[in-house]
Amino acid sequence: MKRKFSVAMALVVLFGFGLVGLVRAQDDDTGPTSSVHFVVVRDSDGKPLRNAQVVLHPVNRKGKQAQGEMDLKTDAEGKASVDGIPYGELRVQVLAPHFQTFGEDYEIGKTEVQITVKMKHPGDQYSIYEDKKPQ
Repeated sequence: MKRKFSVAMALVVLFGFGLVGLVRAQDDDTGPTSSVHFVVVRDSDGKPLRNAQVVLHPVNRKGKQAQGEMDLKTDAEGKASVDGIPYGELRVQVLAPHFQTFGEDYEIGKTEVQITVKMKHPGDQYSIYEDKKPQ
């Protein structure tokens, strides 16, 4: 009786591991992925921007931002990279102090993608509340 129970228990355990492996294989099979490399530079002189925040958002088929995001920081050379980005549309935002926020959607469809972002200084701001000097 104990031997039959042990064999039955071993089969249940093996079957359970088999199901877990199948589920993992299905989860891992999300389709082709890409390595995306970013270079963030100043628009004015082309110098790299260190510690710029690169925020990645997946975009669904309707063009809306989907759940989940990933944050990267650029290194001293203005570079940041990430592997495993699924093919499809990707919304990229870049933020850095003293620069305008950058945002654009990119179609990811190759195994390696290089994206260069040129950050601009903010333009002049005008106010209706400023004192106007008579001429």
